[in-house]
Amino acid sequence: MILDAPHFNCQTATMKDSDLYSNPVSVNEAVEQLNNASVVALPTETVYGLAGLANSDDAVFKIFETKGRPRFNPLIVHCANLQIARSIAQFDALAEQVADAFWPGPLTLVLLKTANAELSDLVTAGLDSVAIRLPKHPIAREILSQLSSPVAAPSANPSGKLSPTTALHVIDGFDGRVPVVDGGHCDAGIESTILAIIDGQITMLRPGTITKKMVENAVGQPVGDPQDEKIVAPGMLKSHYAPNASVRLAATSLKSGEALLAFGPVAESLQTDGAVTLNLSVAGDLAEAAKNLFQFLRQLDAQNPTAIAVMPIPNEGIGIAINDRLERAAADRTS
Repeated sequence: MILDAPHFNCQTATMKDSDLYSNPVSVNEAVEQLNNASVVALPTETVYGLAGLANSDDAVFKIFETKGRPRFNPLIVHCANLQIARSIAQFDALAEQVADAFWPGPLTLVLLKTANAELSDLVTAGLDSVAIRLPKHPIAREILSQLSSPVAAPSANPSGKLSPTTALHVIDGFDGRVPVVDGGHCDAGIESTILAIIDGQITMLRPGTITKKMVENAVGQPVGDPQDEKIVAPGMLKSHYAPNASVRLAATSLKSGEALLAFGPVAESLQTDGAVTLNLSVAGDLAEAAKNLFQFLRQLDAQNPTAIAVMPIPNEGIGIAINDRLERAAADRTS
């Protein structure tokens, strides 16, 4: 059985304190909530983020509490412009070069904090560095431009679960307890690339749609990999981005009761009669596959399979980021 991609038609609702947010809210309502130190889910070009004022202990605490996120896991600060970013992070010439090449867009930079950075200590989990980015999504940028502070914003989902790429995913994930602004389906579909730039060296902490090769071509120097497993940026937990069902990677055949997450042409050995199947990209397009990844995992998971079997994804370009998310989804969840 091949599932169809879902279609959503969410209408904007009037917000009341007593309401559950079963429908999206307006930009003006979101700004009001954020300025009152509440949390609001916002669309970005990557995934929806659970935002709160980054300089407010109360707002940032609500982010951790709402998600059930461990406090040692730092948050990304989303800024309206580069001037604000420079007020909280130290930009050397290399960081300026990378920012000029890729901002606004799906790239996060981990830089040393400035001495007078106006941030809640909860944002950085006690580190002397801070993760920042300038989102490209017009709604996110509109909201940020109306706030007195940048926002801290991890993905708008319960911690460790599938990231949301539509407003309805947020509503379902939090049972309507979080207001969300509807910005449609996220273009990238996976979280931002994260680069650390410290002492003139670039390290890729998390792959994304901006690839290592793209960065190397832009700055003319190599991009390294992290040398240890210390959590210095979001998205580095071994088990993350997980559906309820277990995930089996590099599948070349199907077991009884499994659903199939396909990519490209499907081999005869995987075409089991009656198996629930979604194809990330029939044409083998990695950008299309990234955009569909979390939505299709979520849709297959809703069928309650014994497991989700995933066809091999080429480990090149954006495929590196897709495989990173799949490996974390398939990781042991008991450790």
